[in-house]
Amino acid sequence: MRVALGSLSSAPGLDNEDFAAAAPGAAVLLDGAGVAGAETGCVHGVAWFSGTLGALLLRKVTAHPDRTLADCLADSIGEVRSLHGDRCDLTYRASPTSTVVAVRLGDAGLEYLVLGDSSLLLADRDGATSVVTDRRLDEVGKRLRGHVDDLPTSSPEHAAALAQYRNALTGLRNRPGGFWIAGPDPRAAEHALTGTVRVDSLTSVTLLSDGATRLVDRFELADWAKLLSVLNSSGPDELIRLVRAAEAGDPDGRRWPRGKAQDDATALHWVLT
Repeated sequence: MRVALGSLSSAPGLDNEDFAAAAPGAAVLLDGAGVAGAETGCVHGVAWFSGTLGALLLRKVTAHPDRTLADCLADSIGEVRSLHGDRCDLTYRASPTSTVVAVRLGDAGLEYLVLGDSSLLLADRDGATSVVTDRRLDEVGKRLRGHVDDLPTSSPEHAAALAQYRNALTGLRNRPGGFWIAGPDPRAAEHALTGTVRVDSLTSVTLLSDGATRLVDRFELADWAKLLSVLNSSGPDELIRLVRAAEAGDPDGRRWPRGKAQDDATALHWVLT
């Protein structure tokens, strides 16, 4: 098992709310999410939530091969909820949440789970690539964004419009007709995208936060094959460097409208053969 991992916070001095880790035969990646400026009801913060949930999830998927990944995620969410204790009020709509990508080698093949807008990139022996991404958040976001993308990123007007958008988005979190993400309710795990693929058809498996996939799905400066080539030749740090270079060339979001000028970026690249 050969794994390369790179991760970088959105800016120096800020918490990295992404979490990624690997163990023999398994890997997880989480991208924590909050609502800037909103009362969360939680004393811990988003980075604590994604890191704690990720560590518990990795332990469960390796220790309990008889449990499905969705069951392991539900169990882990329940454990994190108990760790909040009496200090946190998780009825707040803006309580910390996180996307989840998890993979595990099993007798039937490579099991995967994707919840939220992080991505799983699968590379085949024939050179083809396939991507598993939960697009429900994107679909809801398109309905709600309004004129957010017409405003310069990081301007006061953009910040105000983004706050309104995020407030509306939070109201559709973990609800039918909305989107699903790991938060206080273990039942969100039931709505994850799951499946199994044959291991002998794969050369690598890559887990990516949306801060790392920007090069492809937002900036359109590369396709998935090019992104994979960068990972194979130079590793995750080079991918993140390319993302940061693109972000720096468009600090106001004029060319590529986006909620954050820079985002936490993480890539875990697992080479199988």
